[in-house]
Amino acid sequence: MLHAATVSDVSTDFSADEVVREVTNTLAEKFPGLDRSTVEEIARDEVDKYVGRPVRDYIAVLAQRDAKRRLKQL
Repeated sequence: MLHAATVSDVSTDFSADEVVREVTNTLAEKFPGLDRSTVEEIARDEVDKYVGRPVRDYIAVLAQRDAKRRLKQL
């Protein structure tokens, strides 16, 4: 689960790579049967689609939600 500090950190000093790592770590635990590289690829896709959009404060939460939805379909 993402911690409030992570979301706060995103709003002040955004790092897409850091968010991808956080989302990947969280979802890799929830989907242990999937290859970690698959989880990371999907996490990166989802983070990338929000970069540069006005939802910067919520990228981690939105990307995790969307990635989780995609991973459930695998």
